[in-house]
Amino acid sequence: MSSGRIGEMLVRANLITPEQLHEAIALQKSSGGRIGSILVKLKYLNEEAITSFLGRQYGVPPVDLSKGTIDPAILALVPAEVARKYLLIPVSRTGGSLRVAMADPSDIVAIDEVRFITGHNIQPMVASETSIQNALNRYYETAGFARSLVRDFEQKELGIAEPDQRGIDLADLYRATEEAPVIKLVNLILTDAINKGASDIHIEPYEKTFRIRFRLDGILHEVMSPPLTMHPAVTSRVKIMARLDIAERRMPQDGRIKVRAGQREVDLRVSIIPTLFGEKVVMRLLNRENLELDMSKFGFEPEALAMIEKAIFAPYGMILVTGPTGSGKTTTLYSALARLNNVDTNIMTAEDPIEYNLTGINQTQIKTDIGLTFAALLRSFLRQDPDIIMVGEIRDFETAEIAIKAALTGHLVLSTVHTNDAMSTVGRLTSMGVPPYLVSASLNLLLAQRLVRRLCVECRTEVSVPVSTLEDLGFSPQEARRVPCYRGKGCAACSDTGYRGRIGLYEVALLNEEIRGAILNGVSTAELRTLGRKYGMQTLRESGLQKMREGITTVEEVVRVTSLF
Repeated sequence: MSSGRIGEMLVRANLITPEQLHEAIALQKSSGGRIGSILVKLKYLNEEAITSFLGRQYGVPPVDLSKGTIDPAILALVPAEVARKYLLIPVSRTGGSLRVAMADPSDIVAIDEVRFITGHNIQPMVASETSIQNALNRYYETAGFARSLVRDFEQKELGIAEPDQRGIDLADLYRATEEAPVIKLVNLILTDAINKGASDIHIEPYEKTFRIRFRLDGILHEVMSPPLTMHPAVTSRVKIMARLDIAERRMPQDGRIKVRAGQREVDLRVSIIPTLFGEKVVMRLLNRENLELDMSKFGFEPEALAMIEKAIFAPYGMILVTGPTGSGKTTTLYSALARLNNVDTNIMTAEDPIEYNLTGINQTQIKTDIGLTFAALLRSFLRQDPDIIMVGEIRDFETAEIAIKAALTGHLVLSTVHTNDAMSTVGRLTSMGVPPYLVSASLNLLLAQRLVRRLCVECRTEVSVPVSTLEDLGFSPQEARRVPCYRGKGCAACSDTGYRGRIGLYEVALLNEEIRGAILNGVSTAELRTLGRKYGMQTLRESGLQKMREGITTVEEVVRVTSLF
């Protein structure tokens, strides 16, 4: 569309005056640029007004490129020079259709060229010139920068081989880790992960490939595949940053890295293990700014939250949280401690590792290599006049015994156990050797949890799911016929995944005298589960069904993380 035509449309819509348009066109002739950005510079319009106007005029949806991320595979469809030439950027793909954000959605030449290059049908979307320019700088420069670093590394011809080929000379390895391409690539990986909100970075070598994956909203996505020859140098660079031994490649190693990203400080927990084709690195990102400690925002049902608050404000007893790694157990415990953290309360924690520093709470890192185990720390804690004790995990009889005795002698104890559901925790403790009478007397509350992905609110749409599928999921025949089901179509805001963020599913059992008596009598887990439901316990599956009723998540997510029983 010509500048004059855009200007005329804006004049007809009474958004600018003819005089303002004339001034903008004169400035365009002298200094160049697009008419929209010139009108913004002259302060006759703002970008939001122009974007909204063009969207209405051409019947195309607006898109906010500052939200979410764009899949590198989508970006690769359109060359950077074409994207910059026409001021556009591909944002998502569904089947044979490619959604493209454009400053001018009526530019037929641009649409035809992108269609020819990609072989896809083009669905224009409208975005402001500034947001597209920022996105081009953010995405294409990152991808291009990574490729240039790889080329620089390969041109150095460092000749580093994997150990199973000829062994690695340490002098070569030290030299490689100090080369600018390696340093810049590792920095790029870290900053990209932080910007995308990843929870983990995986650096993985295979026989002929080397890939880097980020965990976003609980799901792994491949983001980069550098040459295999870079793997030893990249791994060693991470080791140096984490102050680990780069010469040790046969034994696992653990360390930490602290990174400053703008005004934020992000801790990275580094784990390195030897695999068949080299060392695998996993870095967990611990961003204190992302730590949410308000339990009311976790996804608890009101009844479950009331049970938890009753238990954490009890003067003594034990609260156990269970769930797989990455299900948010530590966050739940930290949020409980935050509620209890007062100047008149002595709170002590034994953790492996300490994930976040909480002001006002005495946190201690266990060190098994020198004998500082959970059990040893618990014994010392009891001589420190504690009111509340948090134990990172109960792994063995010795730790369980001391924790239970602390709970029975006037202390509130919080910890985690690895079991599949809340009531299975009882069997786990007794299998460790803890007598049922101690389990019955000490436990206040059992909490099992999982995390499911939230539907993207920008592209959520109602879909039809067979009634039989919903009945198999756990809905009654009557409800299965009327419950609404949703799925995310995929959009720029959610990187075309249909999901954005996560929420918890919870199974909360507050113990009363009848449940304690059942534990004392050694009843089965199934009987305990039935008894828990009698007194208000909602199973993980039932919690998932409730999130479906509320339109928060999908059938697939509930099936992925819960069982029917």
